[in-house]
Amino acid sequence: QVQLVESGGGLMQDGGSLRLSCAASGRIFSSYAMGWFRQAPGKEREFVAAISQSGDNTYYTDSVKGRFTISRNNAWYTMFLQMNSLKPEDTAVYYCAATPVNRGTVLYTETDDYPYWGQGTQVTVSS
Repeated sequence: QVQLVESGGGLMQDGGSLRLSCAASGRIFSSYAMGWFRQAPGKEREFVAAISQSGDNTYYTDSVKGRFTISRNNAWYTMFLQMNSLKPEDTAVYYCAATPVNRGTVLYTETDDYPYWGQGTQVTVSS
């Protein structure tokens, strides 16, 4: 198993930047593909970005392409989400997630693909 803890959320003005972190503990971090999801009030949890176990392969939902960057440092057991040019519609609770994989390039975009989740961190963007 792996335990995940998000941090870095907060209140930001429209156009600002935040960097979220996801600290992992437990099993070998590099054996997991990782993802970021978010859930706004009254909406379902949605995919934001994913990264393969090696970090060489990434994928983003269209609404954040060019603004958000997902990365990971396997030696630090940490994943990041750099969020630039934030918009009010980015307001949500952001969750990191992990799933064990056997191949270095695979990544996943569905919530059901991830068995391990953090508790979430709130991001609020004011207009």
